[in-house]
Amino acid sequence: MLLRQSLVGTVSLDTPKGLPLSLMLEDCAFTASQARCAVRKDAGDDPDVTSGILVYATVRKTFGKGVTIDGGVGVGRVTKPGLDQPIGAAAINSSPRRMITQAVESVCRARGYEGGVEVIISIPEGVALASRTFNPRMGIQGGISILGTSGIVEPMSNQALVDTITLELRQLAATGERHLLLSPGNYGRDFARDKLGLDVTHCVSCANFIGDAIDAAVSCGFRHILLVGHIGKLVKLGIGQTNTHSASGDGRMETLLTCALPHTDDISLLRAIADCATTDAALTLLQADGIKDAVMTTLGARIEDTLRRRVPCDVTVGYLMFTNRADLGGVLIQSDNASELMHHWRIET
Repeated sequence: MLLRQSLVGTVSLDTPKGLPLSLMLEDCAFTASQARCAVRKDAGDDPDVTSGILVYATVRKTFGKGVTIDGGVGVGRVTKPGLDQPIGAAAINSSPRRMITQAVESVCRARGYEGGVEVIISIPEGVALASRTFNPRMGIQGGISILGTSGIVEPMSNQALVDTITLELRQLAATGERHLLLSPGNYGRDFARDKLGLDVTHCVSCANFIGDAIDAAVSCGFRHILLVGHIGKLVKLGIGQTNTHSASGDGRMETLLTCALPHTDDISLLRAIADCATTDAALTLLQADGIKDAVMTTLGARIEDTLRRRVPCDVTVGYLMFTNRADLGGVLIQSDNASELMHHWRIET
């Protein structure tokens, strides 16, 4: 609209996973120097307080080059280290930033515009909604965050998702397969493929419903189960929480504190961990103090206990927990049987 100086009713774009979308625009307006429009969020079956809200984009020409992105009203600001963006930046994660940049650059090329563009993302309802999320505790103040790795909200209503997972497990079991590679989502699948060298063709995503997925796997006849997941999810297994959705509670730092207690009496360290926004930030503190591996061993034993209590004695279950931060070690802890279980999906090179 800014470059054409005419209203646009729909916009076509590609999500971070490459899926093309055609979206209806609302509340469109433009002048010679800026243009604004909004898209209404569709959260599908996800129990998300942001479903139905308007997300605004305002673009302005600048004298510089390239695309700059910032948050306006309703988009939170990062106030704690360890998040995707640095302190002081708008809480718009890397994947949405890349998606916005690519879309804007594509339009500029098509219109022959070589100047700079400033993009401001605003969510007017975000200020009020922030108090109903975990954002303030995570260190995001003044609004909500713009997250996502795929650009599409996966079906997340409890029963609908459990039914979907169960159906996928039944279909896989019907082929005669008795080994199951399980992951909460994209992070685990990508790590298993790219870092562990595993074939993830039949990896089943269980989202936050780890316990329900394991129950369904046992009922479908699987006898060997390997769970691969990021610490942000799997740490909650350390307190027996097998539904890891934030709506069911958090407990990440409390779990890490409990696991750190046998290995330190440094109150200042424990207080710093309690104030961390992310598990990676806590890991950084534990590593600096030299007790990360010991704490992970304690946490791993608690995770293993939770998993073993979930399955009958004739079912083998194991886990591998990781972080995407290479400086923190990648693989943080794994069950004793994880290496043996991984052989089933190992891609020979």
